[in-house]
Amino acid sequence: MASQTYMRWSVVTASTTAFTVCFAVWMMFAVIGIPIKTTLDLNETQFGLLVAMPVLTGSLIRVPLGMLTDRYGGRIVFFALMLSLVIPTWILSHATAYWHYLVLSLFVGSVGGSFAVGITYCAHWFERERQGLAMGIFGVGNVGAAVTKFVAPSIVVAFGWQMVPQVYAVALLVTAIAFWMATYTDPSHSANAAKPVTLREQLAVLKDPKVWKYCQFYSIVFGGYVALSLWMTKYYISEYGFDIRVAALLAAAFSLPGGVLRAIGGWMSDQWGAHPVTWWVMLFSWVCLFFLSIPQTELTIKTIKGDLTFGIGLNVWVLTVLMFAMGVAWAVGKASVFKYISDEFTGPTLGTVSGVVGMVGGLGGFLLPIQFGALVDLTGVNSTIFMLMWGITTVSLIWMYWTEIVPMRRVNGGGNGTRPAVEPVNVPFVFPSGKVGNPSPSGEATFAQADVNPRAKDV
Repeated sequence: MASQTYMRWSVVTASTTAFTVCFAVWMMFAVIGIPIKTTLDLNETQFGLLVAMPVLTGSLIRVPLGMLTDRYGGRIVFFALMLSLVIPTWILSHATAYWHYLVLSLFVGSVGGSFAVGITYCAHWFERERQGLAMGIFGVGNVGAAVTKFVAPSIVVAFGWQMVPQVYAVALLVTAIAFWMATYTDPSHSANAAKPVTLREQLAVLKDPKVWKYCQFYSIVFGGYVALSLWMTKYYISEYGFDIRVAALLAAAFSLPGGVLRAIGGWMSDQWGAHPVTWWVMLFSWVCLFFLSIPQTELTIKTIKGDLTFGIGLNVWVLTVLMFAMGVAWAVGKASVFKYISDEFTGPTLGTVSGVVGMVGGLGGFLLPIQFGALVDLTGVNSTIFMLMWGITTVSLIWMYWTEIVPMRRVNGGGNGTRPAVEPVNVPFVFPSGKVGNPSPSGEATFAQADVNPRAKDV
């Protein structure tokens, strides 16, 4: 019989591979949507709705899939999900009308729910202090967005866009079979192994306001990642005039690090804690989005010698470097947000909370492309998509500052507070003296002696 160590890493490897394929399928409209837009003569808003529809079902289905994973285990749920979507993906290649694409993309989009299944399945195989790394490795499957940008354009040019869903349908079938053969079932990971958990008990955790704060954070680092992964190929075509292959390759400079480096984010969160890592991710993203928001502008100054004209805007290389840097930051942020969750929610609630946060993050990926299209239709300015993201990031920074940093400073007498990286998971404030403070409902601080986690870092 295989050892526990072998089984847990086999599960993580197979789950990550399966999630990569699922994410590639989920993101394929980022490429095939462009020739479909041309064929059907769609405007920007219609194109935004087309590429966003798979994200809608992939987001909404995460909560029920997370609950099913809590109850029955991740292996059977993941396998059944992939197998059930082979036929709808294949049929997509035979669609001809706009409504055909919208309806079929709703079915195909369910593949995006694989995240809630796999993240919980992998986390259950590891002790808490290593769950951040395990979930980060699984999240590398986001690189499927880059895989689509590398693979799908070549297929479109060589065989037509209809071949893409056919190839992906076969890939789903093969991956489902390989996943089942390479993974294991541990009955103790199922909620039924201990005692039956009711639907009300699973949903009770949604009353916790921290869940919704994490949803807001994830709507940026994941929802924004999905939305820009879907949009950037078209952005490069519209803004700089590249063909689909070059545009997709440049867009992959954002998608690729946004997936590959997520494991590093898990490791960083294990080392320094979810809060400081997430704070710096948000702040760095805010700066990048400010510069990305600058539109292509010509400024004319009237002088005594005539008009003096200056061009203001980002060239393609500066924009690509900023997108790459933000992709790295968001890869780290996606892992740190889920480190928050694994620190504060365990057992039969982990899948539910993961599903809810994943759902809201995914809904961001659904709503943002539609808003992108509406903004571009309304203003004619491509960079308004980054202006919108900058505003949303500002909200998250303010929320984090007032709900985490300010309370820490208050209980620390105005100094910098710290948050433990791993233990104790529900104690947010650690003092240099070794005291730990929890804000009571009245706003006063209560204290108890505790060991200081040597890995905790100041904000």
